Amino acid sequence: METAYEVTGGVARIRLTDYGAVPDSGRDALPAMRRAIEAAERHAGPAVLECPPGRYDFYPGEAARAPYYITNTASEEENPDVTKTIAILLKGIGRLTLDGNGSLFLFHGRVTMLALDGCDDVEIRDLHLDYVRPTVAEMTVTAAGTGYMDVEVHPDSRYELQDGKVYWTGDGWRFNAGPMQAFDPVRNRTWRIDNLGEAARAEELAPGRLRFHLDGASGEPAGRVLQVRDGLRDQVGVFIHRSRNIRLTGGGIHFMHGLGIVCQYSEDLRFSELDLSPRPETGRTVTAFADFIHVSGCRGRVEIEGCRFIGGHDDPVNVHGTHLRLVGMPEPNRVLLRFMHPQTYGFQPFFPGDEAAFVKSATLLPYGSGRVRAVQAVSPRDWLLTLEADAPAGAEPGDAVENVTWNPELHVHGNYFARIPTRGVLVTTRRKAVIEGNVFDGTTMSGVLVADDAESWFESGPVRDLTIRGNRFAGCGSAEHPVICVAPENRVADAASPVHEGIVIEGNRIETSLAAALDAKSVRGLRFANNAVVPAEGAAEDGAPAAASLIRLDACSGVTVNGNAFAEDGLPASVAAVKRMAPDGLRVGEGQRLRVEVRD
Repeated sequence: METAYEVTGGVARIRLTDYGAVPDSGRDALPAMRRAIEAAERHAGPAVLECPPGRYDFYPGEAARAPYYITNTASEEENPDVTKTIAILLKGIGRLTLDGNGSLFLFHGRVTMLALDGCDDVEIRDLHLDYVRPTVAEMTVTAAGTGYMDVEVHPDSRYELQDGKVYWTGDGWRFNAGPMQAFDPVRNRTWRIDNLGEAARAEELAPGRLRFHLDGASGEPAGRVLQVRDGLRDQVGVFIHRSRNIRLTGGGIHFMHGLGIVCQYSEDLRFSELDLSPRPETGRTVTAFADFIHVSGCRGRVEIEGCRFIGGHDDPVNVHGTHLRLVGMPEPNRVLLRFMHPQTYGFQPFFPGDEAAFVKSATLLPYGSGRVRAVQAVSPRDWLLTLEADAPAGAEPGDAVENVTWNPELHVHGNYFARIPTRGVLVTTRRKAVIEGNVFDGTTMSGVLVADDAESWFESGPVRDLTIRGNRFAGCGSAEHPVICVAPENRVADAASPVHEGIVIEGNRIETSLAAALDAKSVRGLRFANNAVVPAEGAAEDGAPAAASLIRLDACSGVTVNGNAFAEDGLPASVAAVKRMAPDGLRVGEGQRLRVEVRD
């Protein structure tokens, strides 16, 4: 279908409805979208693809099918076929604005809603994305007692009963077992629980009403919402791959299957004023099947500002690189590397000209680097690097290798995080990172986590310049999970040779009754200053223990604690617990109401 479009000042203005889309009709808008994108590709200059306001439906029948290896998704055993079903595919396109004008795109089936591959200067603006039938089933507890639990199933969740078991179903999917979460609408909190319905005998009391027989156990109390999924990350919500200058602004995404918005080997990314929460009119409580925004192996500047992250099943923001394991050295300047985590493999981890850092896995300390001349895929898991010079002295199998060229600057500011069962922001990047002006409302685990490991998730690397400033942490964490946590997974730790450096935590309001305000390991140059640490509002969970100390430090040096306002009552013990540190490793300012205790 050839359709004329207006060109003003060199900018093509393309209307989706001119290519066959009919809003609010229920008809498949995917063919029209593909024709409109092709028109934008043919135009030699910038283009604006406008969607007149309304609802547009997208069905999987004519979706693109393409193989993509995506970080942190599924192993070969979990998902042997890496083909993604992509509703809207932008491939190799530049200078495009997709303007939704507030429109709602509804997706049918189990799909990747949007993918950008090899794109440059693309903005997705004022557009709302959602699933017609999310892959997370929801039900509300209406009654519970010893041995039973009655639930009302959400209208968007379908089920079948077979041999006394409940199976959740959708377009092309069906499951019984999988992760479950509980949501308390009164406290606005979400946490992970055992799947109560997986082994229970179920019966249908009426259409949409089920009773689970729990063999003497007690279910969740009335009013709680239970959320259950199968755990298979075979698709993602949005995939940004080898692209640059990508902006998602305004609008929102209201359900994402798989791993949410995944950014892989891309640069200069901005996410602004996005509403990442369920649409109120749906009555649903889940937005993300797993993470919301997952940034792996990117560079340039990543900015996340003014967004709402509400109702996830994993972390809202995770920014990291990847440690590959050195498994062989066929020649002095050639190293064989392997992806180690089952759910991360297949994508090209280095490019000619990149800098590779060689790291000892036990200490997580780099001991040398090399410039990459060539990259060869031996298999989806194994990659052979040819370096411009010999590998560093001491390189041996078992070491880790990180691509340090692809580390971004990060600015996370003005966001709201709530109903999160895990952490708020995870960050491991060598470039400057600032987390400021956010509200972390009751994350079940830490509000901010700084990790780095080469033996579990293999998510790299060290931070060198991190500021956590002017945030509000409201009731985050627990006795096991500090509000702010710096926890590299080095098996060998020495205060004189730290993993992380240059962390400033200042001007925050930390509301906690159970969790330590700070737990830090293997950091040089840590400043905790001018923070207000006060009791959390509302009652804590009955019987929940409190942390034994307010601050915990392990194998750190150059730590300063001053200018903070600690409440007199209602906090974990006013103790700074230290271990594996020199006597001058911690300086506490006057009037800090902290007792320093050395512990084994």
